[in-house]
Amino acid sequence: MRHIWAFPSFTALSLFQTTPAASAVTRARQAINTSPPLALLRTKRGFQTQARLLTKSATKTTLVEEMVTVNTTSRLTALRSLMKERNVHVYIVPSEDSHASEYIADCDARRTFISGFSGSAGTAIVTLDKAALATDGRYFNQASKQLDSNWYLLKTGMQDVPTWQEWATQEAEGGKLVGVDPQLISSAIAEKLDEDIKNAGGGGLVGIKENLVDIVWGSEQPPRPSNSVFLLGQQYAGKDTAAKLADLRKELDKKKASGFVLSMLDEIAWLFNLRGSDIAYNPVFFSYAIVTQDSATLYIDEAKLTDECKTYLQKNKVTIKPYGVLFEDSEELARRAEADSKDAKPRKYLISSKGSWALKLALGGNKFVDEVRSPVGDAKAVKNDVELNGMRNCHIRDGAALTEFFAWLEDQLVNQKAQLDEVDAADKLEQIRSKHKDFVGLSFDTISSTGANAAVIHYKPEKGACKIIDPNAIYLCDSGAQYLDGTTDTTRTLHFGTPTAKEKKAYTLVLKGNIALDSVVFPKGTSGFAIDVLARQFLWKSGLDYRHGTGHGVGSFLNVHEGPIGIGTRKQYIDVALAAGNVLSIEPGYYEDDAFGIRIENLAIVKEVKTEHSFGDKPYLGFEHVTMVPYARNLIDESLLTPDEKDWLNRANKKILEKTLGYFENDPLTKAWLLRETQPF
Repeated sequence: MRHIWAFPSFTALSLFQTTPAASAVTRARQAINTSPPLALLRTKRGFQTQARLLTKSATKTTLVEEMVTVNTTSRLTALRSLMKERNVHVYIVPSEDSHASEYIADCDARRTFISGFSGSAGTAIVTLDKAALATDGRYFNQASKQLDSNWYLLKTGMQDVPTWQEWATQEAEGGKLVGVDPQLISSAIAEKLDEDIKNAGGGGLVGIKENLVDIVWGSEQPPRPSNSVFLLGQQYAGKDTAAKLADLRKELDKKKASGFVLSMLDEIAWLFNLRGSDIAYNPVFFSYAIVTQDSATLYIDEAKLTDECKTYLQKNKVTIKPYGVLFEDSEELARRAEADSKDAKPRKYLISSKGSWALKLALGGNKFVDEVRSPVGDAKAVKNDVELNGMRNCHIRDGAALTEFFAWLEDQLVNQKAQLDEVDAADKLEQIRSKHKDFVGLSFDTISSTGANAAVIHYKPEKGACKIIDPNAIYLCDSGAQYLDGTTDTTRTLHFGTPTAKEKKAYTLVLKGNIALDSVVFPKGTSGFAIDVLARQFLWKSGLDYRHGTGHGVGSFLNVHEGPIGIGTRKQYIDVALAAGNVLSIEPGYYEDDAFGIRIENLAIVKEVKTEHSFGDKPYLGFEHVTMVPYARNLIDESLLTPDEKDWLNRANKKILEKTLGYFENDPLTKAWLLRETQPF
């Protein structure tokens, strides 16, 4: 059976009024503070009360990521009715939007709406009589609490548990059709799934023009954001768009390609030195772009651009076109390529391997399109000197903010006997961060978790549904911020009372893994997959482990999760070697359900290091961690540390003290806490 596909009709979106600003940080904050109400819910905690009041319907309140079960019966009934009308027996609801974004705007939270599960990763598969939700180990605990009795939980990666593709394929046996919105699935996954379904006796995969979940959602679906876009100055970006376009064109020439069609939002923001706030915590904006050897076109609603942005784009020879005409232009490129192919072998257009099935088909399919690891993504992941210095500097300020917060929290809980819940703590941390230079907002929802909640890897506290912080239990805080000069992501685990021997041992094993990975030296060409074991080795010796990656790439005032590099067991981490200039996290952990959770996370820059020898004439690489926050002394079992590990801690603490102590000259409480926590071992 042939693929059935079509594109949704794109219409102009209503725009929010933008206001000129005097500085970049003011523009960035205004972009956040003028977002529509539902976006504010996740963007700034200070607006949560207002947003909650504005979000009255039962449907909309499901976007509040509380650890509650949602009754999905009526939604599934409505979806199945639409499936029957379109002769579809299985329907796939991915997490991503049409740009393959990990974090999405509220209007694109279709999988959350239909399933009730609000984690950032997972795929829903609905048949005419069953429904399954597949997610990875980070979210097993959360999904088990949020899914109602309509759903099967597919624990991805567990032995004998099918992947969502396998489950959908099984359900399609007997000639059944599987449907999906072709904009929400990559071409590679779609084509492989279609083949697997047919090989198993199913009818194949069909692309359906209308998104069926959108129809069920109806008028309750939040509006698509269309917030102001601003220019990121050269003092932060370090390289102008003209130079970045020149580098990209060199890659196109090497690959003998006609052009590159960009669909990843962070890649577009980086390439054109623009930032926005269409997706909470991620300074990106809805757009596409096409770059050829002699043209560069940005597809965006022009009203979102300030005069400064337009002038900059014009200076860098970038044409602006409406967001909604990208697919029309892509089809026109395909027609031209078809005409040209009559006389000569056509040069193909490149799209990212994460590009949508719909985009590839619009450009003419396999005959005229090659899917590649994005050259823009690769370039973006190697930070220039300006970006690297920005990351170092913003982490000093961010470290000072976290140190002040932890000192305050301990004083409140232990000395003042205050009753603070997890949201109160998160709000206080954001307030402290906001005092610092170039702060724009948070980089993700703060994970402020006490006791058993710390075992929920991606826990998000909500007022009225969270716990009072127990000073006699583990407290885990995973948080980050967006600054004009960089993006931060730090996790620290603390105990404000007397930890148990079990908690101390677990914390120390995690710390030893963090130190081992931070200290490694490896030859150029080594992947993050190859070194993941270093962080897990001490846990493994005790029969322990954790169900998440050890590290992810981090953007420069961009997405806190950035490809293509990382540390872990994902296939992509085998294929992509770490390179000098990469910035990524090192974050081993350990989690005991219904008891406690431990994670220690630093961000680190990959750098060249000097070695006594140079086998194979290869450069050797190592890490420079830039996070400036002390470790929890009372959770460390010194008897488990080697002399080298103690030396590492002493050097790290000395640097933290040197870089951040000056922030607390007029703050004796924080100063005393910092001096105590950084004493030599």
